[in-house]
Amino acid sequence: MGVGTAWARIRKLTAESASELRHPTTPFGRLAVTHILMISGDTLVTIALAGTLFFSISTHAAKGQVALYLLLTMAPFAVVAPALGPLLDRSRGARRALIMTSSAGRVVLCLLMARDVHSLLLFPEAFGVLVFSKLYLVSKAAVVPATVTNEDELVGANSRLAVLAAITGFVASLPAVVILKIGFLGAPWVLRLDAAVFLVATVSAVRLPKAAETFERPDRRWRGPPVRVPSTRAAATAMAVLRGGMGFLTFLLAFSLRNEHAPAWEFGLVLVASVVGGLVGNLLAPRLRRILVEEQILLVALGVVAVVGILTAVLGGRLLEAGLAAAVGFGFATGKVGFDTLVQRDTPEADQGRAFARFETRFQLVWVIGGLIPVATSLPGRAGALVLGIVAAAAAISYALGRRALAAE
Repeated sequence: MGVGTAWARIRKLTAESASELRHPTTPFGRLAVTHILMISGDTLVTIALAGTLFFSISTHAAKGQVALYLLLTMAPFAVVAPALGPLLDRSRGARRALIMTSSAGRVVLCLLMARDVHSLLLFPEAFGVLVFSKLYLVSKAAVVPATVTNEDELVGANSRLAVLAAITGFVASLPAVVILKIGFLGAPWVLRLDAAVFLVATVSAVRLPKAAETFERPDRRWRGPPVRVPSTRAAATAMAVLRGGMGFLTFLLAFSLRNEHAPAWEFGLVLVASVVGGLVGNLLAPRLRRILVEEQILLVALGVVAVVGILTAVLGGRLLEAGLAAAVGFGFATGKVGFDTLVQRDTPEADQGRAFARFETRFQLVWVIGGLIPVATSLPGRAGALVLGIVAAAAAISYALGRRALAAE
């Protein structure tokens, strides 16, 4: 895909999204509007916490607070996941209610966080925000199949939501960074703005289709293969490597750049590279699906991370580190679209809430473990890139062999 073609697709998606914001008329359009608002809110929270926990204090103190934050992100899912899946699947109408709850809960928590930015209360409040964020993502993933007419549209729907998320995250970050840099405003006002965004998201979620309009349409007939538990578990393992790699590289490069006293533009270069890589991955996913099945898309994602990781370790340099960030962003985005579609394809609708709750919990734990490694060890950038490349290569080989063994059974 050329740059011109990619830019044309981005402009088309942006125009369509703006139209949906004014007059959302389809089930997918209403979900897309809500998704845009939710991702905007998540972006503002992330930037506010980054300004509080990372950039405003010493490297040693930042490591301690970041490690505590990472550990806090693990706790909710061990508690919430066992109840979340059955709750999502108990009533099809519950999925809309849970999306509304996730946004309304974050309105309250963001206001509390704005008050407690310099207090230890910030951590349990951030804990609550993470719970509600994951509640939304799981609920959204379970709703997507109800907004399309057949399974062939799933990759396109997941891809479009992911592209909208990438664009939204970039746009929402701009006012957040400006507010964060204004001394008398700072993180508290980013969080107050965030509360307003989540309030609008709650109103938008009310407009999501009722169960009868999405889940009980008589024309819905799924013709996908039956549930293949071994293949889904194998795909989940491959996806976990991509997710863990994202957490690992995020904190590896963040602390590596801080230790080297890198200028702000180098942080920006790595961040932009990651966002662009994810955007390209989401744009390419529907095209890859025309020639590859979902399992093969996951293999491509792992292969890209493996090759660029090893190349970065061998040659080094800031540009290649940015290239690795782009590769990991691409791999994660492409793999996530493929994996979500695989679960939506092979899991009955009545069980999808449980499936996504279980897998998202596993991915969150792996992301945290990946992030803790560079926080705890101060691993050099090139050594970290080599580790990431080797792990991705091993995962790709293992997944390919596992698929071949399953096919032979």
